[in-house]
Amino acid sequence: MNPVLFRGAMVWDGSGVAPFPADVLVEGERIKAVAKPGELAVAGAEVIECHGRTLMPGLVEGHAHLSFGGAVHDSDLGNIPPEEHLLLTMRNAKTLLDHGFTSAYSAATSKLRLDVVIRNEIEAGRLPGPRMRASSLELTVTGGLGDERKNHMYYESFGMIADGEVEIAKAVRLFAREGVDNIKINISGDDLGPLAGGGTTVMRENEVRTAVEVARDFGKKINAHTRAAESVKRAVRCGVDVLYHCESADEESLDMMEGAKDRIFVGPAIGVIYGTLYEGAQWGWTPESEMGQTMQRVMDSSYEVYTQLRKRGVRVLIGGDYGFAQSPQGTNARDLKHFVDFLGYSPNEALQCGTRNGGEVMGLKGKLGQVKEGYIADLLLVDGNPLDDLDIMVHEKNLLVIMKDGAFYKNQSAILAHARSEAAE
Repeated sequence: MNPVLFRGAMVWDGSGVAPFPADVLVEGERIKAVAKPGELAVAGAEVIECHGRTLMPGLVEGHAHLSFGGAVHDSDLGNIPPEEHLLLTMRNAKTLLDHGFTSAYSAATSKLRLDVVIRNEIEAGRLPGPRMRASSLELTVTGGLGDERKNHMYYESFGMIADGEVEIAKAVRLFAREGVDNIKINISGDDLGPLAGGGTTVMRENEVRTAVEVARDFGKKINAHTRAAESVKRAVRCGVDVLYHCESADEESLDMMEGAKDRIFVGPAIGVIYGTLYEGAQWGWTPESEMGQTMQRVMDSSYEVYTQLRKRGVRVLIGGDYGFAQSPQGTNARDLKHFVDFLGYSPNEALQCGTRNGGEVMGLKGKLGQVKEGYIADLLLVDGNPLDDLDIMVHEKNLLVIMKDGAFYKNQSAILAHARSEAAE
């Protein structure tokens, strides 16, 4: 593989500093150098003329559901036959990479080995997709989010039901045996589900603690669905790594998260809330409907909570439960603008949530998520300045170059350079 020199770029490096003009040299899978324009000259290097376009780290989807696709109801995910479900997950993996997501931290899968199989195929180079941390099913309790059964009828959804310490421990060991990287537990309910609401905490603390301890035995990270304040507290007390939602957190919850800020990550998953509230009319979810009013309350409380988490320095991830009908795969980068419009982040802060923080949750702190010497060369060349308009990150046509592990997945720089030359004549 020849070296690659990005020449004449405006670099947004993921650290939070303002974009700056630079040349960037990639050798093998790593960034070899970031230097002032004109300082780098490498014999045999492939040169990408950037013409002042933005060069930035690849995006990291921090709440990935690669096996979710077009579901209106949670139970729709259980209705997909396994063969079709694998193909759907394959397509979603490619869609994420097409849209600049070079890494994906999975929040949960909807059939046990879907994430694992796709991760393995991507790592083997047989399937296009982001680097992945594969997740388990969502481990829930009877009556919790993901339990769609009826007493007279067994009905699959996306969860595995386990009650009590013995069943919880056995389920986590099963997940670990099957090769997942992350374990998911549903501590609270959910307002988008048919049963326990988002303000309820349905998994007992001894069950949460058991799940965490067994996950640790196998060296796995653990994610938790935590909408209710008490569910947040149980997650932090028991050592959960990634807390999703958290919009009902009270002052004690916020203090606990701040106290654990060097250990935990938090993700609001605002995309599905936005989609339900503003783009759900065809399913009966208008802003005036009962569901719309509920989602407005969730949106408002998310603003309050995440304004505090930002000020307190808690690491936050983008990733908005994409994969439902109202939050389709491929629109994941909308989270960046949602963070600005609904959670009070600046564009620079939102982009850091989607790059640097993402690199850290992937377990690659100091190696991924920034344009710096020695970092993994996951890079995007963007036609425009995302800090001026985050919406450009949603549209794949604006991603001129997508590089993962130092290799081109997409390279349209030569076509545009030719068009630029013709226009100048």
